[in-house]
Amino acid sequence: MRGRGVPWVSYLVVAVGAVLTMVPFLDMVMTSFKGPGEAGTLPYRFLPSAFDLSNYRAAISQLNLPLLFRNSVVVTAAITCSVLLTSSLAGYALAKLRFPGRDFVFRLVLATMMFPPFLFFVPHFLILVHWPLAGGNDALGRGGAGLTTGIAALAVPFLVNGFGVFLTRQFMLSIPDEVLEAARIDGAGEFALWWRVVLPQTRPVLLTLGLLTFVDAWNEYIWALLISTANPSVMTLPVGIQLLQDHLDPTRTTPVIMSALVLSTLPVLLLFLLLQKHYIRGVMTSGLK
Repeated sequence: MRGRGVPWVSYLVVAVGAVLTMVPFLDMVMTSFKGPGEAGTLPYRFLPSAFDLSNYRAAISQLNLPLLFRNSVVVTAAITCSVLLTSSLAGYALAKLRFPGRDFVFRLVLATMMFPPFLFFVPHFLILVHWPLAGGNDALGRGGAGLTTGIAALAVPFLVNGFGVFLTRQFMLSIPDEVLEAARIDGAGEFALWWRVVLPQTRPVLLTLGLLTFVDAWNEYIWALLISTANPSVMTLPVGIQLLQDHLDPTRTTPVIMSALVLSTLPVLLLFLLLQKHYIRGVMTSGLK
């Protein structure tokens, strides 16, 4: 029986990996129900002595939850929709259109993926500060704060994503050129080809990209903290949760923070569960095996 593996070994490895992955999340949930002084004590107790919702009530009362959720939803939705639109258009152009400099443009897109995002925070901030005719600026971008005091500043630097362009381009390369040529013979223009032929076939990878973009935008902290220091009304959930600990009883800080984190994680968790099948299919068929 050479060549036959032992199935239970694979199942055991997968089960152990799943448990190790779930332990931090379960610990966060259990800690959110612990009472004052229970978190961080030795010997460590995984389960709370009593399941109480007082930590959730404290988190909601201390946080301006409707405002934070609104800001996070608006910013995340704007970034996700923009990334899907720009990535699908650019990916189609780089995969199916022939024009001078196409390969060079694609290499520039790949180059943007080699640098950490925070490296561009200073240039982004300077561009937003000197945005013409916004925030008291004149036509030359002088005299005011530009876009840095509005909620648009949270989204503008992330509206285009090099990884999204790469991902959609790789997927679109697998679409037969004969299908597009047949549509062109029938009189379809490039926009019609993109909308009616290419997009329906790229739905799995677009859903995958949308989910990844949603998670990144929802959890963005450093840039949101930088912008919200000038205008607290544009504060998002990650920033609000981090600042929450400054206003809590020290004996309840950890459980209340964990309660807020559970609330902020629920939208991402529900979205992933709904799109799990499409996410896996998109990753497997986009050249990222």
